[in-house]
Amino acid sequence: MTSITGESQGRRPTPVPSPQYASTGLDVWTMMNQVAASVNAVNLGQGYMSFPPKEFIKRAAQEALVESTHNQYAPPRGRPGLLEQVGIHFANRLSRPIDPSSELSIHAGANEALLSVFTAFLEHGKGQEVILMEPAFDQYTPNIIMSGGNPVYVPLRVQAGDKDPSKEVISSHDWKLDMNELEAAINENTRIIVVNTPHNPVGKVFSREELEQIGDIAARHNLLILSDEVYEHLTYGVEHISIATLPGMWERTVTVGSAGKMFGVTGWRVGWSVGPAELIQPTLSAHTRIVFTSNTPLQEGVASAFRMAKENDFLKIQCQEYERRRDRLMAIFDDIGLPYVVPDGAYYLLVNAKAIKIPSDYSFPDFIEERGENFKLVYFFIKEFGVSGIPPTEFYSEPHKHLANDYIRFAFCKTDEGLDEAAKCLQSLKRYLQDTS
Repeated sequence: MTSITGESQGRRPTPVPSPQYASTGLDVWTMMNQVAASVNAVNLGQGYMSFPPKEFIKRAAQEALVESTHNQYAPPRGRPGLLEQVGIHFANRLSRPIDPSSELSIHAGANEALLSVFTAFLEHGKGQEVILMEPAFDQYTPNIIMSGGNPVYVPLRVQAGDKDPSKEVISSHDWKLDMNELEAAINENTRIIVVNTPHNPVGKVFSREELEQIGDIAARHNLLILSDEVYEHLTYGVEHISIATLPGMWERTVTVGSAGKMFGVTGWRVGWSVGPAELIQPTLSAHTRIVFTSNTPLQEGVASAFRMAKENDFLKIQCQEYERRRDRLMAIFDDIGLPYVVPDGAYYLLVNAKAIKIPSDYSFPDFIEERGENFKLVYFFIKEFGVSGIPPTEFYSEPHKHLANDYIRFAFCKTDEGLDEAAKCLQSLKRYLQDTS
């Protein structure tokens, strides 16, 4: 006889989790960080800054914490001071007036802003689809699925003319989106196209022509554009263009940004969404049910950081510092003899490591072996050379993972000392290089 508690013959039933979250496998960030820690490797993997924020940014947060009124709930839309500053920033960025009371929402990081948009515009059980351009940031897919949607993947493809990416340096602009392939992926169930520019992990900054073509396709099929522009302030010799500035695009675009990326404070978890009131209101409604509000003192800290950044010419100086770090990391791989993709934006370098010869008898743990060749390549890199990266196959769906098998993603949001140490560690790599001809 079964008891009222569900026990039968001495066995107690256990709750069953959702299949989506039943797996106990490590996420790629935790996995590679643990491997790196096991050999005390230089961590060029995860995209967090290994240097402290500027003093005026830290001081802004400290001063916000002292004010008693900054320690209670903020309005779900956001603190007035931060809404004002983000509104000023985007009025300049988008060359249009922004109403902070209706066209902005503050979020618990850009990732929560993305989730709020997906939640607001996708319905469960309707088979609605979202177009992602691969490689695609790994949070997009689970956010879409949690919101009831189905991700559909269209890869960027290398078109570098006569250049062989396994032997020669190429540009991030050589990674092209086939517009015919994009349009062929659209059907009556498609609701959203996600645009990421500057792009993680390629570093591609989409050109005006490319954005116009994407915009034309979105307009033709009446699709929402979700534009992830968290690296908007980090471009090197090229112009970042927000797709919302193109004719007819403001009305169908939600633009997402990040204080963590802008001010080097990824742990603060403050982001925002910007767009017409008709798109931001449902996004805000979803945000209110997901987290209710973002933390108050750090919203005030970001507002102060915005104000002081203008006085310090911070964003321009920061971009120059990142460009110097980028050039330093590229020089390291030039010296070693491994080609890479020159990023026009963001702070990642994709290195083509096809020339590395892993010994045939090299032993890999099961948790690496089961994830495929790219994970094995990165694991070997960490264990043997003491420098960690991220396997970019994690940014691809299964049918397209082969496109990234030869690459490793490195982050250059690191100290000079860290990059110098990586240069020393990587000297031992040369003995593993083979002729790829």
